[in-house]
Amino acid sequence: MHFDFADVSATDRYRLMASAITPRPIAWVTSQSAAGVRNAAPYSFFNMMGANPPIVAIGMMRQADGTHKDSAANVIDTQEFVVNLVCEADAQAMNLTCIDAPAGVDEITLAGLATVPSLGVAPPRIASAPVAMECRVLQTQEIGTTTLVIGQVLHFHVGDAFYDPERRRIDTPAMHLVGRVHGTGFYARGTDLFELQRPTWADFVGEK
Repeated sequence: MHFDFADVSATDRYRLMASAITPRPIAWVTSQSAAGVRNAAPYSFFNMMGANPPIVAIGMMRQADGTHKDSAANVIDTQEFVVNLVCEADAQAMNLTCIDAPAGVDEITLAGLATVPSLGVAPPRIASAPVAMECRVLQTQEIGTTTLVIGQVLHFHVGDAFYDPERRRIDTPAMHLVGRVHGTGFYARGTDLFELQRPTWADFVGEK
């Protein structure tokens, strides 16, 4: 089946892409307005884009009337945000924070989330998140109905239970992270894993 996206509605383009590009990690973004009103919302159009400098990218869709949602408005105004990763134990709270609440509602309070202060930015971190990344905006770009946010990670927090300082490794399976998949409300656990070793050319051609 072939789809010429020039002839496909935005709704169907979304359904096709979001159903095929899975699983997607979730950026549970905490932000804060210039007036100090906090916000939390999940975004699955998200990923790491590089390590030197350490950058992440988030696609934030606008409201039906074209205005920015609170998260995007806060990020644009203050130039800072926190990406919290979502463990399975937080899935219900995360889902609640994507509610279509009126502008100015503090979803952190609404979901009963405990927070801890960030070190370099104003928005707080979600205390139960296994990983939180404090970010400063490098660039925002308006593309159609999406606000593309590129942020530089200033501080990276990981729970002590998930980090081995001797090996300098994170125990990723122990974090029980969840990701978005197809459909309106489907999520995936990272428990069905298999491993492939990256090949080298020398081994491939039989050199010693």
